[in-house]
Amino acid sequence: MESAAPGTEGHQGPHTGPHVGSHVGSHVGSHVDEVDRIVTDWRRERPDLDLEPLEVFSRVTRLARHLDLARRTAFTMHALDGWEFDVLAALRRAGEPYEMSPGALVTATLVTSGTMTNRIDRLEGRGLVERHRSPDDRRGVVVRLTGAGRARVDAAFTDLLAHEARMLQDLDASSRPELATLLRALSAQFDDPPAS
Repeated sequence: MESAAPGTEGHQGPHTGPHVGSHVGSHVGSHVDEVDRIVTDWRRERPDLDLEPLEVFSRVTRLARHLDLARRTAFTMHALDGWEFDVLAALRRAGEPYEMSPGALVTATLVTSGTMTNRIDRLEGRGLVERHRSPDDRRGVVVRLTGAGRARVDAAFTDLLAHEARMLQDLDASSRPELATLLRALSAQFDDPPAS
């Protein structure tokens, strides 16, 4: 899927402004983005194709790259890597006493058990998590968020939400729930397991 990611548009050709094509002028507020220009060019070159998927997913890709930058910025401010935040956030969301088994963390963060063991070791070395004997299985362990880990993930999450709020600031507040609903409907097909 062709996307118009920041800094990678590489758009060439004579049609580079908002005057291209009648389709572009129909957008809300007459705002034209790089995806509009790409779609207009493809519509001229390949009028036989339905370009609606390109209009949706090129923008999703572009926004995802901006979001990735916002995540890295927020986490760097708190000396966290993305994977560290993911593990700490899974523990934080679990609620008191903020602990999970390594297996549950594997499921929550979609990594292998070997990768998770390494990540727990590194977080434990930084004083952000602790291992404890499982109360339900004397041979098992649970991973628990420390006070320092909770403070770190809470601060990083607060800053991440501030970055994300700024990304939404040009979208009318009344439109945001509708956008969330549409995105939920689109993503559900990938989140739900196939019926057996």
